[in-house]
Amino acid sequence: MREDKITALYCRLSQDDLLAGESNSITNQKEILLKYAKENGFPNPQFYVDDGWSGTTLQRPDFMRMVQDMEDGKVGIIVTKDLSRLGRDYLRTGEYIEIIFPEFDVRYIAINDAVDTAKSENELMAFKNIFNDWFARDTSKKIKAVFRAKGQSGKPLSTLPPYGYRKTEQDKHI
Repeated sequence: MREDKITALYCRLSQDDLLAGESNSITNQKEILLKYAKENGFPNPQFYVDDGWSGTTLQRPDFMRMVQDMEDGKVGIIVTKDLSRLGRDYLRTGEYIEIIFPEFDVRYIAINDAVDTAKSENELMAFKNIFNDWFARDTSKKIKAVFRAKGQSGKPLSTLPPYGYRKTEQDKHI
């Protein structure tokens, strides 16, 4: 890889990932990615960060900026903490990893999933992508079920009162 190309260190944290705690934080991802890039001698590390964006869509600001930089020939390597940080839509994520990245001669690495497109031992990658997609759909179903159950039981779905109502200071009821 040419020394003038960027090593794109991509971080993503969705609102749902906040529930998982500090292990998936942007700060944690940045530390892991930068350490990995330095240990492996990857040139020109640059962060691309989508904080608060779901992995079920690829229409994320810094992801699209990274793809544009790749298409402009600026990126040589893309590194993520794991496959789910790149995306949770297994078809689109697989398309990028299997077709688009190689088309632009870009190496992709998912550290925790031991994926490196420069090596041939990536047989489980498709299954991991399918699992990531399933996880996002399953989480969405569970959240919708909780809101549905709360609504049917008469419990408020939000801490904010409906328009035109106020909470009482003593017991916080509407």
